Amino acid sequence: MLAHSKPVFIDPTTDEGFKRLFGDKINLINFLNIIFRGRKTITDLTYRDTERIGATEEIGKVIFDLVVQLNTGEEIIIEMQTSTQTNLKQRMLYYASKVISDTAPKGNRKSWGYAIPQVYTIVLMDGFHMPGGDHKTYFHDTCLCNRDSGQIFYEGLGFIYMELINFVKSEAEVEDELDKVFFMLKNMSTLKTLPRIMNSAVFQRFFQFASYAKLTKEERTMYDISLKRKWDAEAVRMYQQEQVEGLEKQLEGLENQLEEAKKASVVAKAEGVAQGEHKKAIETAFNLTNMGLPVEQIVEATGLSIEEFQRILRSKIEKLK
Repeated sequence: MLAHSKPVFIDPTTDEGFKRLFGDKINLINFLNIIFRGRKTITDLTYRDTERIGATEEIGKVIFDLVVQLNTGEEIIIEMQTSTQTNLKQRMLYYASKVISDTAPKGNRKSWGYAIPQVYTIVLMDGFHMPGGDHKTYFHDTCLCNRDSGQIFYEGLGFIYMELINFVKSEAEVEDELDKVFFMLKNMSTLKTLPRIMNSAVFQRFFQFASYAKLTKEERTMYDISLKRKWDAEAVRMYQQEQVEGLEKQLEGLENQLEEAKKASVVAKAEGVAQGEHKKAIETAFNLTNMGLPVEQIVEATGLSIEEFQRILRSKIEKLK
């Protein structure tokens, strides 16, 4: 065991914890019925092969965390992501497209008529924010819709993102079954007993499967390795976050300096002293002096007073000494 006290419940956001919790058909059906919030009533499903071979060697293969087919024909991809992914949304779109394309027959597409199944992608995001998100919304349920009216254009391609980092509700603040799922996923590994709000058959089953004491010796070993990987990834993420925060502070400092410079420029102009023009006048004055023009012509050409020009010359002479 790792150098931490033994947990009562496993962490469902680790690879092994995810597989144990959702590798059980009844648990997964209950989870999906809650996530779809009454839009679907799932009664049965079949686990599908998680490895999809590309059409060519160059395309390669795609390996999903979990793929299931409902008894009604819909396909559901479930991904557990514990670190920031480059082009996360595009990646999930590619995954869904791969599942859709795999349903196409190799020939006779005319008779097939593009009867593609509905495909949904569910992404559990632990420890990082949705790209372009507001850092407040923790449940994103999206599909193709009309940009102007918001009316659903096509229901059969959906993406559900569960942003665990944004869920900050306490047990007393939990409002519905969806909140209970979020609370469970985020806090299960630190809980000592089943929360009172989850004293139902559905959640009792989740926590029974998550019991660390019920793991076999081999399962514990695999889980501990999985947990260490998550901790290592978390350490890397925290370091990166510190680096980003340091750069953001530097940027904030530069922006403050720029703002102060803008204010100073406004004040200077309000006093009738345009700093840029004044500097240019001084440079012109020195150039004309090098050309041998008399002081009277220089001050007339630059707009500087004789006293000011003399003061500038004395200052320059002192610096050259």
